[in-house]
Amino acid sequence: MEIRRHGAVAELVLDRRAAMNAVSTAFARDIAAACAALAADRSVSATVLSSSHDRAFCVGADLKERNSLSDAELSRQRPIARAAYTGVLELPMPTIAAVHGWALGGGCELALSCDLIVADDTAVLGLPEVSVGVIPGGGGTQLLPRRVGAARAAELIFTARRVEAEEARELGLVDLRVPAGRARAEALELAGRIAAHSPVGLRAAKRALRTGWGTDLRAGLEIEDAAWRTVAFSGDRAEGVAAFNEKRPPRWPGE
Repeated sequence: MEIRRHGAVAELVLDRRAAMNAVSTAFARDIAAACAALAADRSVSATVLSSSHDRAFCVGADLKERNSLSDAELSRQRPIARAAYTGVLELPMPTIAAVHGWALGGGCELALSCDLIVADDTAVLGLPEVSVGVIPGGGGTQLLPRRVGAARAAELIFTARRVEAEEARELGLVDLRVPAGRARAEALELAGRIAAHSPVGLRAAKRALRTGWGTDLRAGLEIEDAAWRTVAFSGDRAEGVAAFNEKRPPRWPGE
């Protein structure tokens, strides 16, 4: 894994090129550790998850390694693998996946763990786990229906079929479709626009969105109110109002 900085934007680069970023036990540890470092860095306002491989975002679990594991070893490996996906999912700042080429199985789930997905015309996404006797185990059965609806998610998971960029955009599986080779640049540009805003506000808005999803309206509004209270008396709120009144760009204190 590599973390690159672009001002207030962090780029988390999947960089296991020899295996098309297949998620081995060691690579899962690397992803989780990188996410923990980013989560603790208050200077990061947005994160882009990208790939250094020219033909793949991530092809999913390392099946060669999986084939060598005993049942006991697979059981011990499970929480390590889960930590990689939850590490991305629980990043406190807005996250954007920049997808090109293959994003299959766990690779698709890493993208689904982000708030937004930018995919270029080379992207192919899918959750093929049932074709090898398992199920999506990195959040796919829960995250995909939240994006595309229960019936469409069921069809994609049960058939294990792969979806190219155009259909993925039509289904709502990806948010922005861009020309081939532009996923990373467009994701970084979008992240930069997001990162121009209050770091405190962005994190609180994400927390309200994530926590309130699936609750009833009354509970959701209480979650929103709690998040509002964390920003209403912050330095960022004071600076935002002052900058607006003084007709100047804000200088966010991030607290």
